[in-house]
Amino acid sequence: MQQYFVNGQVENPVIIRDKDILKHMFSVMRLVEDDEVVLVFEDGIKRLARVSDRERHVLNLVEELPDNAELPLHVTVASGFPKGDKLEWVAQKTTELGAAAIWAFPADWSVAKWDGKKLAKKAEKLEKIVLGAAEQSKRNRVPEVRLFEKKIDFLDCLSQFDRIIVAYEESAKEGESAALVKAVTGLEKGSRILFVFGPEGGLSPAEIATLEETGAILAGLGPRILRTETAPLYALSAVSVLTELMQPESFIDQAHFYCS
Repeated sequence: MQQYFVNGQVENPVIIRDKDILKHMFSVMRLVEDDEVVLVFEDGIKRLARVSDRERHVLNLVEELPDNAELPLHVTVASGFPKGDKLEWVAQKTTELGAAAIWAFPADWSVAKWDGKKLAKKAEKLEKIVLGAAEQSKRNRVPEVRLFEKKIDFLDCLSQFDRIIVAYEESAKEGESAALVKAVTGLEKGSRILFVFGPEGGLSPAEIATLEETGAILAGLGPRILRTETAPLYALSAVSVLTELMQPESFIDQAHFYCS
């Protein structure tokens, strides 16, 4: 069933005013009276809605749905500005994998140089990509997009996280394999995690030192060296495995499945 994110607080009936949603609902999907869709307001709760007046773009809310597609942990992905359109790809895929926020900052070794105007256009484009990906993957919330023009502003935000994990290539080369699991395991539901990834050239020694001073954990992402656009996907997949697939309920369900 088609899902849409609606800005604002819950109201019933709902009058759709967003031009993009209107176009998709009534021109692309060709919805008519009694057709049903899923609407998600700012509270993150999915609600079944039924078209009551196609001409006036009115829908009635039928019921709340129990579906929750969010990770148990609030995960922010922060990447040093990568080259080309890699950030667009990262934004789309990390949204599909459950990221709560997608940040980017000017790392020491970033080749890409974006000023305020370019960042504004970039952010607008990313927000559209993230919205589409959140709808497609049936998320309950649309991830935040934040692009920092100055690295110091990014660093000033680190104190808001319960845990900071830096994807560090040298750790992978040295065979370190347990830091990521240890850093994620045992965190309470709703804890805020920040993953930091370097651009194509990686993070500089100075940046690593600064992050370590804040208490960041350096972690390898497996024995292979990953591209800057691949590493965030690995990290989020690992979080999903550790917090969703390996929960006791999952094992119980699997046992029931195999015994039935």
